[in-house]
Amino acid sequence: MQVTRATAKAGAYLLAAALTVGLTPAAYAIGDKENQAPSGPSGGANGNTLMAGAGQTSIEVTQVSGGKGSSNKPVVPVDPNWRPPACWYEPVATSEQVKDAVERLKKEPNKDLVPVTPTLSWGRDLMVDHYEKGKTQSDGAKGYKDFNLGKDGKFWRGVVNPDMEDDPEAYDCEENLFWQDAGTVPKIKNAPSPEVLASYAYDQIKVPDTEVELKPEGKSTVNLPTWVWLDKGKFEPVKVRAELPGTGIWAETTAKPVGLHLEPGTSDAETFPADGDCPADEDGGIGTPYTKGSAKEDPPCGIKYLRATGGQSYEMKASITWEINWEGTGGAGGRLPNGTFEGTQDVTVQEIQSINR
Repeated sequence: MQVTRATAKAGAYLLAAALTVGLTPAAYAIGDKENQAPSGPSGGANGNTLMAGAGQTSIEVTQVSGGKGSSNKPVVPVDPNWRPPACWYEPVATSEQVKDAVERLKKEPNKDLVPVTPTLSWGRDLMVDHYEKGKTQSDGAKGYKDFNLGKDGKFWRGVVNPDMEDDPEAYDCEENLFWQDAGTVPKIKNAPSPEVLASYAYDQIKVPDTEVELKPEGKSTVNLPTWVWLDKGKFEPVKVRAELPGTGIWAETTAKPVGLHLEPGTSDAETFPADGDCPADEDGGIGTPYTKGSAKEDPPCGIKYLRATGGQSYEMKASITWEINWEGTGGAGGRLPNGTFEGTQDVTVQEIQSINR
């Protein structure tokens, strides 16, 4: 049976649903079952942060530099086993916002629910018991008398990476909406950190389209090398900054081009170097621009086609490797897996025409 992307996605949702069922009993500790329901990815519909869906993160991402002529696609990690964080916790509401949500539930108990985890929403009775009356849940989680009004801090909740909703690990942030004092970060699994923000920003890096400079332009000639190089100004490092407001946590993730790999699009060709890997030089350039009189020389980076294309072009692939580093709050920093971005260009190869007299 052929497995389509839609089929795989449906299977992931079934697995996620099974995991959610396994987490349900703790959530039924206060009130009756009619006062809670799975919130799903969409969450509430009131428009504020508290009622927003599981994928509505408050992380602010800005591209600080680079990325001229950006594509619409991020780099692809070289390491197939590396993944960005599937979920994390972040502040979502003040005491006043939680109180306002509960007041709305009291007026219209059947209209909305409050998402207390990425997958679970509570109704009026549960919210009143735990966040207004301060009742402790059967699992020992203490309640909050009068919504913690007058205290300095916010209520936090798990957030699902919108690009990882089908991943089972997206359901690892199931702590019910909890209080955290201002200026502190919860000491729990999946708490936000500079590395979490750096990894999240990895998928937000937009690099230039991988279109290399060719000489000769338009048409190559059999047995004469085609010079390949990258525009140093266009392929400069790309820096992305991610910040989580209200926490003081930030990270800057930088992608720097370090190499180019060429695939001619046919076996009837030679690459320079022989393995097709052209490293970047010290100033970030890759390859050497063609200069007049170099047509017959072997280029530092290029291709020699051995057969003409005829009526159809060769599809040359050029893949740039980007080295990814990050730095963040408190002097934190490190490496993330290299990323690649591939582009294709059509190359027409002609025979040299000669006339014997």
